[in-house]
Amino acid sequence: MVKGNGADYWASKQVFTTGEAAEICKVSQQTIIRCFDSGRLNGFRVPGSKFRRIPRIELLRFMRTNDIPTDLLESTRKRILVVDDDDQIVDLFVDVLGRDDRFEVKTAQTGYDAGLLTEQFKPHLILLDYMLPDINGNLVCDRIRANPDFLRTKIIIVSGVVKREEIDELLQSGADDFVKKPFNISELVDRMATLLNV
Repeated sequence: MVKGNGADYWASKQVFTTGEAAEICKVSQQTIIRCFDSGRLNGFRVPGSKFRRIPRIELLRFMRTNDIPTDLLESTRKRILVVDDDDQIVDLFVDVLGRDDRFEVKTAQTGYDAGLLTEQFKPHLILLDYMLPDINGNLVCDRIRANPDFLRTKIIIVSGVVKREEIDELLQSGADDFVKKPFNISELVDRMATLLNV
């Protein structure tokens, strides 16, 4: 019963009927109605009718809370946040990833901006420089990991750090991978693709 262009149709839709929500969540429509009526799934009723409608942001919240995969609601392109204060590195990633149709890219140059963009952009993967002007990357990593909304977000820390104990410390702060500068861009993109299963 998937309409339009399948995943792309769902990815662009902003408000859902209980039937559509049931199809996306792979549960019965009655289950969705019960969750709506009990307040576990927020939405609104169409004025003058019994029809319920669920805004996209609420459906996503409900799905994440209940460990239901959100792939159908999300674009097939993976969102990448590049956090580095080196303009050349940022430009390199914007150029290389921007030409790869698997990815959508945004950049930040401070830990503060990284925090704001993580909230707004909801990246699938963050490429995080260890030495930022305002804060160390491992602290940014700790803060991201402390937010349950970003438990599935992959984090690759990029740094010139070479001591094994420092690398271990970075990985313990919640990073999924570590890449030493200078790096081979095509190898790094391959590692990103592996982490994201694309």
